[in-house]
Amino acid sequence: MTTSREALRRLAVGTLMPGFVGTTVPAWVEREYAAGLASVCLYGANVVGPDQLAQLCASLRSVAPDLLVAVDEEGGDVTRLHYPTGSTQPGNALLGRLDDTALTRDSASAIGRELAAYGINLDLAPVVDVNSADENPVIGVRSFGADASHVARHSAAYVTGVQSVGVAACAKHFPGHGDTVTDSHHALPRVHVEAHVLDARELEPFRAAIEADVACIMTSHVVVSAIDAERPATFSAAVLGDVLRGRLGFDGVIVSDALDMAGASAETGIPEAAVRALVAGCDLLCVGSETTEECYLAVVESVVDAAASGRLPVARLEDAVARVALLSKHFGVEAAFGSEGKREARGWLNGALVEGFEVGDAVRAWLDAPGQPVIVQVASDPNLAVGRVAWGPRAVGLTTEEADVPAGAKVAVAGRGLSAGHPLWVVADRLRAQGHPTIVVDCGWPRGGADLVTFGGSVVVAEALGRYLGVPAG
Repeated sequence: MTTSREALRRLAVGTLMPGFVGTTVPAWVEREYAAGLASVCLYGANVVGPDQLAQLCASLRSVAPDLLVAVDEEGGDVTRLHYPTGSTQPGNALLGRLDDTALTRDSASAIGRELAAYGINLDLAPVVDVNSADENPVIGVRSFGADASHVARHSAAYVTGVQSVGVAACAKHFPGHGDTVTDSHHALPRVHVEAHVLDARELEPFRAAIEADVACIMTSHVVVSAIDAERPATFSAAVLGDVLRGRLGFDGVIVSDALDMAGASAETGIPEAAVRALVAGCDLLCVGSETTEECYLAVVESVVDAAASGRLPVARLEDAVARVALLSKHFGVEAAFGSEGKREARGWLNGALVEGFEVGDAVRAWLDAPGQPVIVQVASDPNLAVGRVAWGPRAVGLTTEEADVPAGAKVAVAGRGLSAGHPLWVVADRLRAQGHPTIVVDCGWPRGGADLVTFGGSVVVAEALGRYLGVPAG
């Protein structure tokens, strides 16, 4: 029996999770929800502030009550809810350093409660990648650490925390993006490790997340040669079928990483990438952060054409739609969403976060030295996953411009991603030459040379740093 093109189209849109441009709901999203659209994903560019976000989510729910509304709210450096002002959670790396799984679970449940308050029911978190490469340009402080068993414990705690309040979690990026020095937003990374290393390191946190009953797992646009030397995980039936479904026994929703990333679509375009992802075993396709109506319709047509021609088996498409529909039903939004009382306020004891900092001897000497303590923050380019979110001491009014550093002051120079060529080193040398006692603070994953490492740049971490250094809030 043949399936009509209209029926194929309804199946196709039941696998899609586009973003959109602007801070209000586009007309095409409302139209496509009526046609079967499964989900939308909100990004930082869609958010101006809490009131506007609440209105946006309320508008979405009024026209699309059963829509899966997703967001990358990892806590720490990657935040969408708090994109204009910075995250109110410390983030994975610092939580991993503190190594209190109850604290990780509490942080995740706080994120979940805030998402639920807005009517968002799918959190594209946690990152469960083991950050085994210090020079990793895209994971870093988004990871709980460099040890697989350590990451596994905290990954399970995060999943439990988010899902305990009725929000679906999504462990990412399968089968692991931690052992790369290439950002898949810009190019196609490759991981070349032996199969036994991959099994013991990269896969261990995913096993823990699955045991914690994680609802979704997101793919990576990474070639893992021990499984499939030709195709990125997103497009590999060996990775998604043989390993994730077969060996690991995952029965939930497989979500693709964003298909607008170069690692997915630079050579083929997004519509073709969508077809390949569905054929390989993805169920829900993250189309991209600024999906236009034109791009969306091109993806739909490409998927329908593939199904009509037999390249994409209709049974595979039906299976994907059924899994997504079950997810939406299980994590449906409560009638009380949007309650102001559910909005999560900051609850961190800033002093406790300092216990996760890495502090060198030079810092202790600096603290004991005379002089007014000031912080100078040096601009540091973010990766695309983070975006232009507020970060570090500047986000909480704790910084002084280099030109305004008073005579006799002692200076902490803060930055992140401190590679050898980072401009921070020049600033620090210049301040030392002027006679200022100077230390270097890395607000990211350490790459060597810093005197103090905070393992994150969220506003609560910055506040804790300011208290520790004795710099009063402005």
